[in-house]
Parts: sequence; C-alpha cells; structure tokens
Amino acid sequence: MTRTRTIGTVLAAAALAALVVVVWPARVVPTASAQGPPGLGGPPASFDRSPDEPGAERTLGLRWRFARVQYSAHNTDSFRARYWSDPWAIDGPAAEQNLSRRVRTVTAIDVEDPVQIQIESPQLWDNPWVYFVEPGTLRFTEREVPIIREFLLRGGTAVLDDFHGPIEWDNVVREFGRVFPERQIVELPPEHPVYHCFYDLDHYPQVPGLGSFFQGRTWEKGGFTSRLRAIEDDRGRAMVLINWNTDMGDGMEWSNAVEYPGYAPHTADAYRMMINEIIYSLTH
Repeated sequence: MTRTRTIGTVLAAAALAALVVVVWPARVVPTASAQGPPGLGGPPASFDRSPDEPGAERTLGLRWRFARVQYSAHNTDSFRARYWSDPWAIDGPAAEQNLSRRVRTVTAIDVEDPVQIQIESPQLWDNPWVYFVEPGTLRFTEREVPIIREFLLRGGTAVLDDFHGPIEWDNVVREFGRVFPERQIVELPPEHPVYHCFYDLDHYPQVPGLGSFFQGRTWEKGGFTSRLRAIEDDRGRAMVLINWNTDMGDGMEWSNAVEYPGYAPHTADAYRMMINEIIYSLTH
C-alpha cells in the first residue's frame, strides 16, 4: 500500500464524516508483541452505561483503535528508563485496554485492539489516530520529522498526554516546531467543538497522576493549570491535540483500582475528555 493511497483513504473518511461514515484503511493485524501483554479481563461494573451519558447512535459507522507511538527520548539514561520503562510506554498496556473497553461500551464505535507503532513504520498510515505519552521527553529523528508532518497534514491526528510544567512544555514546542515551523500552538476554549462532540463539557479537567493524588494535589512539576492546546491545519482542524498539565493516562490506567475510590471522579474526567477527543478526530 502506498503512502498516498492510504492517506487518501483517511481524507475520504473526513469527507464522509457528515454522513457519520468513516472509511478505514485495510486492517493490519498486530503481532503478539505489538499487542502487549494479555488483557486485564472484563470491565468492572462502573463501565456500564449511566443514565446521563449520550446515546450511541451518533457514532454508528465510526472505527477506531488506540495506536501508541514508540518514540525516541532524550532521557533514556535516566533511572526510570533503565529500571522502570521507556517514557513512551508509560501507563501501558492498561491505559489503552481500559480506554478501548470504555469507548466500546458507551459508544457505537467499532473498536479494534490497541497497537504500538513507530513513526517510520508503514503501519503508521493505517492508524489515523496516534497517542504520545510523556512527550516532554520526545525527540524526533531527522527522518521522522517529514513523516509525521505529512501524516498530520493528510488527515491524521496526534494526541499528546501526561507532560507537565514549563520545561516539558518547552520540549514539546521545540520538537513540534521542527515539524511545523510555520504554525502556532493555539488554546482550545470550552466553546470549541472538541468539548461538545459527545459529552457536553464546560471546562478542561486536570487529572492528577496517582502520585500527585496521594499527595493531595492535582498538579506536578510546576504545571499548576491544565490546558488543552492544539496545532491546527489550514481548515482549522486540530490535528495535534495537546493535553498539558494533566495525566489522562493515569486516569485510564487506574480506573479499575477499587482500592482508590477517591480517584474515581478523575477517572471519569479522563474518559469523557479522551472520548470527546477521539470522536472529534474521527468526525473533523
């Protein structure tokens, strides 16, 4: 499959969004290593549809899967990278498994199994929605810069999550400035369609990482105020959704942890915001 043909399929999907039909590229069946460890079992009772959730009929015909980007980082010699995990793998595979189950439960979206991808892999072009966790450590290679630029301009969406404070923000600005030196990062206010395309949200949530939650606060690394920002294409579509000073990944990863009942409201915030971002990306 050529790159032009695949992204042409993505553009066709965008053109048919008004009909609530998405033409998804041919499915690539992930290998066992790409799928990660086995699933965590069935969803808990809290995954049942609640009376205040919107109907699923508006999402009929949409298809989606969680595609986690395996990127290079500038702190691979750090203690955490050596003894815990690489930054790109944080919160996985529980975060993507839990979010996939939630999307499948509360919407009519056809949800496929999560995958891990690299920017230079041909599989990138089969996944119009991709996720970068902890991009405060991200370093694009010279070969990746033009690829991710083309992917986004041809209709793809990148979601950034779980980075905090001015130092990590500066890293994101620098790296995506290499991708789009001619474009500015903009704020997405509560009036933006991303807040209202499924759940009707009146503010952007600050979801604390579990460590911050245990310390009685919602922020970390000096990131006191949560922001939803974006890089838009020429049509005003938010092709890079930037979740700053918030940790949606922890909210999803720990949603099954019944021993932390006080964390449940943050989990609900993470799911609602992420589902809105997914549906926005599939319909715009």
